[in-house]
Amino acid sequence: MAGNSFGQIFRITTFGESHGPAIGVTIDGCPSGIIIDEVFIQSELDRRKPGQSRITTQRKESDTVTILSGVFEGRSTGTPLTMLIPNEDQRSKDYDHVKASYRPSHADYAYDQKYGFRDYRGGGRSSARETAARVAAGAIAKLFLNDRGVRIQAYVSRVGAVQLDIPYNKLDLSLAEENIVRCPDTKTAERMIALIDQTRKEGDTVGGIISCVIFGAPAGLGEPVFDKLHAELGKAMLSVNAVQGFEYGSGFEGAFNKGSENNDAYYTDEAGAVRTRTNKSGGIQGGISNGEDIYFRVAFKPVATIMQVQETVDQNGNSVNVVGKGRHDPCVLPRAVPIVEAMAALVITDHFLRNQMYKS
Repeated sequence: MAGNSFGQIFRITTFGESHGPAIGVTIDGCPSGIIIDEVFIQSELDRRKPGQSRITTQRKESDTVTILSGVFEGRSTGTPLTMLIPNEDQRSKDYDHVKASYRPSHADYAYDQKYGFRDYRGGGRSSARETAARVAAGAIAKLFLNDRGVRIQAYVSRVGAVQLDIPYNKLDLSLAEENIVRCPDTKTAERMIALIDQTRKEGDTVGGIISCVIFGAPAGLGEPVFDKLHAELGKAMLSVNAVQGFEYGSGFEGAFNKGSENNDAYYTDEAGAVRTRTNKSGGIQGGISNGEDIYFRVAFKPVATIMQVQETVDQNGNSVNVVGKGRHDPCVLPRAVPIVEAMAALVITDHFLRNQMYKS
C-alpha cells in the first residue's frame, strides 16, 4: 500500500490498523534540538482520544504515546523520530456481521476492488483511528512552530443546521476547550450539543464544519506552482477521514463577489510593515503566505456508521441489510479539531523548512 507518507522535508509516515496491536508514526526530517515536551504531546492526543464525553464514541483508549527513537536528553536528535500508540480496547466481534458485506458510504467495497482483500475490523487502515498518529506528529510540529511565534487554533463552527456566524476575530478562541463540542461561543455550543444528543438518540449521525486559524505565520511560505500553500493545506485536510470539502479566505462565497468587493487593499502600518486592510484572501496570495492570519474551513460529512437498518450488498452481490453495531461517534467534529490543527501544523512546519533552502 502506497500513500502513507505526507510532507517533503518534515515528512511523516503513519502505520498500523484500528484493531491491530498499535498505531504509530515516524517523522523523517525532524530538525534537531527541538525540546520534546512529552506532557504536551500526550495532551494533544487526549483531545482526540475516544470516550472523552457523551457525544463521542465510548471506545476507551488511553492513547498513551511512547517515543521509540529520535530523542535524547529531552531534545530531538535530527534522526527519524518514531512514536507508538498501543490499541487497548478493540472489540473486533462488533464487526463480524459485516465481514462479508459492504457498509454504505464506507471504504469496504473500494478496498476490496483495489486490493482484493480487506480488514473488516473497524475498517483496518481506513479507520479514523489512524489519525491519532497524525496528532502525535502534529504535536512535534507545534513544538517547532511555538518557538517561532506561530499558533494554530481550530474550533467547531457548524453542526448540522446550527451555525456560529461570529467571525473568528470577534471570538475568544481559547473558550473552544471549555465545552465538549469545542465551539468558542457558549450559547451556540449548547445548541450544537443538544442537536448531537438528539441525533444520537435517533440512531443517526450529523456532520458540520471546523474552522481553523493560523496566527503568526510569516510572509513567504508556499511553493508555486503546484505546491501552493492553500493547495498543500487542502490536500492535508482532504486526506482526513470524513472530510468533504475545504475552502480558505472568502471561499466559495467570494466567487459571488465583484473584484472591488473581494480585493485586499495594501497599506503600510505604523511599524513600516506592509499589511492588507481586509483579509478576503485568507492570508495567502499567489499560493504564498502574506503575513496576515491564515484561515480556512473544513467540511465533514456525517459518520457513515448509523444504528439504523440500511440496504447494501455482500461480496457476492446479494442484497442484504446491515445495522451498525459497536461504539461510534454520532458527530466526528469535536474529536476532529486537534486533527485539523495537527495537519495544519505539519504543512506550515514543512514549508518553514523548505524556505530555509533559499537562505544562505
